[in-house]
Amino acid sequence: MPAALIEVRRDYSAEEAQALIDALHAAMVSALEIPADDRIVRLVTHSPACFACPPGKAHPARFTLIGIDLFAGRSVAAKRRLYAAIVEHLAPLGIPADHILVRLNEIPRENWGVRGLPASEVDLGFKVEV
Repeated sequence: MPAALIEVRRDYSAEEAQALIDALHAAMVSALEIPADDRIVRLVTHSPACFACPPGKAHPARFTLIGIDLFAGRSVAAKRRLYAAIVEHLAPLGIPADHILVRLNEIPRENWGVRGLPASEVDLGFKVEV
């Protein structure tokens, strides 16, 4: 049940935006083994003047910051798979690997509410410890 936020420095067409959202979601499904219908992905576009990026980027308009809130418990191997899958899925969209920054915010299940209960007390329907 990750909740992802993609932040970019350029406008995307509706089709490109959907492709970006789909690519990140596919990476999370494959690497984190979440159900395919578990989909919370947002895309926010900032003007370049309001979103500084690291210097030296060949295509600063393509700089992409991805934040993912997720339940604590994924292995380092699963996180490695996630980082690699994100780069792999975003490459066809013209986003270079060195223009992607991913940060994970791991949240204990008792700090995430689902259906009015702590997620630690709910059958999530998938395994978190992958």
